Amino acid sequence: MQMIVTGDGSHTLFLPHRNESYHSMFGAITESMHVFIKEGLECLMENKSISILEVGFGTGLNALLTLVATEDRNVSITYHTVEYFPISQDIVHHLNYPLLLPAGDPSGYFKLLHDAPWNETVVISPSFTLHKIREDFTGFYPGFSYDLIYFDAFAPDKQSEMWSKDIFLRLYEHLTPGGVLTTYCVKGDVKRMVKEAGFTIEKLPGPPGKREMLRGRKK
Repeated sequence: MQMIVTGDGSHTLFLPHRNESYHSMFGAITESMHVFIKEGLECLMENKSISILEVGFGTGLNALLTLVATEDRNVSITYHTVEYFPISQDIVHHLNYPLLLPAGDPSGYFKLLHDAPWNETVVISPSFTLHKIREDFTGFYPGFSYDLIYFDAFAPDKQSEMWSKDIFLRLYEHLTPGGVLTTYCVKGDVKRMVKEAGFTIEKLPGPPGKREMLRGRKK
């Protein structure tokens, strides 16, 4: 695993055996802010509480950005995230995300997110509750309904088992009416499976380096 500086100065991790990075080389923070915060979380900010399922905790960037985006917005977040291969604490300590956020990370939220034990519910802040689930997502069946799903698995040609109609059917079943699924991937097969699972799909402008991204809604 190699640490790389992306186009906006933020780190990502590169896996040589997959020939795949955790984020866009054009900017890790930029990509996550666009795909998951702007086109996902911001759609539901009128709610007083939002339950989120993240497929792939990875570096913890999406969780950190969600916490920071909602901290002063009078929104309560319940955040569940599923990850089978957590990164090591040594790598976590070198990731530079907290240093690059406009308000910094004065409360040490990034450390708290990674220090939180797996398979336990942990209160990270008065408005943010985290539950990290260490499990292979292909065998994961939620026992909870979600308002928002961040689908952030590796690309379909690198992790094809994660991009199946059965998984999108499962996610649709556990999404609340009016709920949103957002992902960076807009490949034809993915769009078809998301639509066949029941979602109303939208192709949206993508982050730097990607022409489009995908958002699905449950009626």
